[in-house]
Amino acid sequence: MFRSATQACAVLAAASLLGGCSNEASRNEERPPAPPSQQQLRRGEELFKQYCAACHPDGGNASDPERTLRGSALRYHHITKPEDIMHIMRSPVSRMISFDTATISDKDARAIADYVLHAFR
Repeated sequence: MFRSATQACAVLAAASLLGGCSNEASRNEERPPAPPSQQQLRRGEELFKQYCAACHPDGGNASDPERTLRGSALRYHHITKPEDIMHIMRSPVSRMISFDTATISDKDARAIADYVLHAFR
């Protein structure tokens, strides 16, 4: 199969390096995202007040009291990550209006989601 011991060693070394790369990549994927900065949370609060507070005063829910933004209610509905909240903002499951990217950019939607998860734990 191999013409020399040198070829065999080269193949083993390459396989070892590639295996190390994939292990490193999977370790990087498992890292939790960095927590939002205070600036990000302030921006999220401003946007929340602008777009969300009328229907969600103090983290409640004016039209559907079962779907508050309180941590226990969010966890009950399997909403635990900013991406979960962003998905609901784009495709609501109850009486909530939809916020498309022309109305709230993904960056701003993420700021709102981070704020909600932080403020209403």
